[in-house]
Amino acid sequence: SNLHLDHRFHSVGPFKDTATVKINVLDMDEPPVFSKPVYTMEVYEDTPVGTIIGAVTAQDLDAGSSSVRYFIDWKNDVDSYFTIDATEGTIATNEILDRESTAQYNFSIIASKVSNPLLTSKVNVIINVLDVNEFPPEISVPYETSVCENAKAGQVIQTVTAADKDLSPAGQRFSFRLSPEAANKPNFTIHDYRNNTAGIETRRNGYSRRQQELYFLPVVIEDSSYPVQSSTNTMTIRVCRCDSDGTILSCNVEAIFLPVGLSTGALIAILLCIVILLVIVVLYVALRRQKKKDTLMTSKEDIRDNVIHYDDEGGGEEDTQAFDIGALRNPKVIEDNKIRRDIKPDTLRFPRQRPPVEDNTDIRDFINQRLQENDVDPTAPPYDSLATYAYEGNGSVAESLSSIDSLTTEADQDYDYLSDWGPRFKILADMFGEEESYNPDKVT
Repeated sequence: SNLHLDHRFHSVGPFKDTATVKINVLDMDEPPVFSKPVYTMEVYEDTPVGTIIGAVTAQDLDAGSSSVRYFIDWKNDVDSYFTIDATEGTIATNEILDRESTAQYNFSIIASKVSNPLLTSKVNVIINVLDVNEFPPEISVPYETSVCENAKAGQVIQTVTAADKDLSPAGQRFSFRLSPEAANKPNFTIHDYRNNTAGIETRRNGYSRRQQELYFLPVVIEDSSYPVQSSTNTMTIRVCRCDSDGTILSCNVEAIFLPVGLSTGALIAILLCIVILLVIVVLYVALRRQKKKDTLMTSKEDIRDNVIHYDDEGGGEEDTQAFDIGALRNPKVIEDNKIRRDIKPDTLRFPRQRPPVEDNTDIRDFINQRLQENDVDPTAPPYDSLATYAYEGNGSVAESLSSIDSLTTEADQDYDYLSDWGPRFKILADMFGEEESYNPDKVT
């Protein structure tokens, strides 16, 4: 600027001056920079693990030019299918890839400076999985093919198409042909239209349902990829009854009977009659079995009527059938011809002859006489039995109170425990106690 302006020289001007300014740009520490904004790579499916499919590159543009480290930005399990070399930036497969499961992978790779790991940059990587011809072509849908009984030779009865699970490239072609075992049969053939479709044609005039209801036609389908894949598909062809225009009327079991002249109503009536006859037969057999069972039950009941039940109980003193008490009351009664009825004797024993009883016989002598006779009679109850009681009860707290067979004398016995048995054994405790002598006056 001119601080001292002189107006006299304004008409001569303008006056100007120039100066040179030099600007120095100072270096700042910045993150590395990738060579591309997006990386796109391709890999074939079923590639072995560890195969390198591409690489990413990032540089540090700062003056220091620090080294760069690479790693995958893990966000989900999909990222685990690949690995990256931290120094070189090469990307390799970590698992077997299947295009039918996942056709494309998209993940991010981060690059950071070794000198300052906090400075990072990120880039997207897209990997497309290329298809490998591993699946053979097949018939696209299950066809229900039928042929009329009045069909003519060369008639197309079905048009078929094929499908491939592989990603078919542009211009993929499918070819159709019969298997060698079916090519020589005179029933059906296949015509390839060269546009990925084919037609099933008849090779003779007329088909009989009663002779053969179903035909099985093996069709071989082959693709044009490498390596070539092919499959054999079996088509089922059913013979049906049709009208003169080729319209199908029936393909069920009715077609077998209709040529005989039976209508649908007649077939239903025949089936109902068969069902009724079956029901009648079943009822007849059931009635016969029931009648036979009733006869057997009647016979069993007749047998049961002849069974006599004995459930009487002895009457004690009132029972006079077992023993005649009148003999004790009347001494004149003679029992010579009577046999005991209270027991069954082992052998038939005739009664012994007893002397006649006089009128003035004392009843005591009579009883003694009869008692002696019964004592010597082995068949008269009660029977003699020997019962031996030579044991002592178990579980007694006091054990044995007997001093028989004792190995020690009475003085050696310790009876102090009798005092612990309560008031009922107080007398025994006083009698056998050592500290206090026994006093008979105290015994009540």
